[in-house]
Amino acid sequence: MMIDTRPISVLVVDDSALYRTLLTKIIAEQPDMRVAGHAVDPFDAREKIKQLNPDVVTLDVEMPGMDGLSFLEKIMTLRPMPVVMVSTLTARGTETAIAALQIGAIDCLGKPVSHQPDELDVFANQVTSKIRAAAGARLQLARRFAPATSHAPRALRPDAPKVLAFGASTGGVEALTAILRELPGNCPPMVITQHMPPLFTASFAARLSKICAFSVREAQHGELLKSGDALIAPGGLQMRIQGKSQYRIELAAEGPVSGHAPSVDVLFESVAAHAGASAVGIILTGMGKDGAAGLLTMRQSGAETMGQDETSCVVYGMPKAAFDCGAVAQQLPLGKMAAALEKKCFV
Repeated sequence: MMIDTRPISVLVVDDSALYRTLLTKIIAEQPDMRVAGHAVDPFDAREKIKQLNPDVVTLDVEMPGMDGLSFLEKIMTLRPMPVVMVSTLTARGTETAIAALQIGAIDCLGKPVSHQPDELDVFANQVTSKIRAAAGARLQLARRFAPATSHAPRALRPDAPKVLAFGASTGGVEALTAILRELPGNCPPMVITQHMPPLFTASFAARLSKICAFSVREAQHGELLKSGDALIAPGGLQMRIQGKSQYRIELAAEGPVSGHAPSVDVLFESVAAHAGASAVGIILTGMGKDGAAGLLTMRQSGAETMGQDETSCVVYGMPKAAFDCGAVAQQLPLGKMAAALEKKCFV
């Protein structure tokens, strides 16, 4: 079997000459990438995609003529290909980027604000790692998630878990959306770490809350976990649970762990320490291995553990690392995750 050693060809789509130049410079400096071309708006991009057949498209969220979200839906419906959304760090920009992830974009990132050297270095590392992940990702067709219906409260099992802990990265927005919208409104408390920058997590929580049968929100330091709540770790902070019979959220600005803030390992290890066998840990699609060690600790503490299978993952990195180290007790396709959780929680 021959290994494809061609550089990843990237089409840069952005109406800003400044950001087209910045992205071009970053990509051109990578030995495993090349800039296939540029486009200044969706109409230009449509022709460039036909002409150049790029491996990956970086797509500005907000452009004249047709917004990036509408254009993405057309791409994923008519000519599916890996897309990384690039967003301005505003409420509108991050909300649009999250919507893009829910309908098939591989990943998203925020544009640098100050253009200081340190910030530009972080942006360069983020955009190149996301392009590499996108180039090897499984494509998802465009989807629209309607609000959950007929998910009335159900009777809990006597041995129902006291907390459900989720960890995800690349592809996780769509995976979490697909699972959570299927669950009843009185689920045990849920804590979620999705690799995502600041501002994006609040937009993600708000969009999920509109289509789920329970409240989804960005976690606040010190708040108590309650049935029917799903709390998402804020971007840039580490989230843990504390307590024994009643759990509460602890947030800390500690910097990356396992390469990430928030880190799935940090969350899972706290769940193992405080909830033990009263918890279920679920690791979903994502690049790298964050969460594998933490999920193993959960399993060793007596918790139930589940991992997404390779076929249904956008990137089979984190679930594979967890499966390979023995952390995953039950491996399932995404489409069967919600039913498996309901079986563990409800009569």
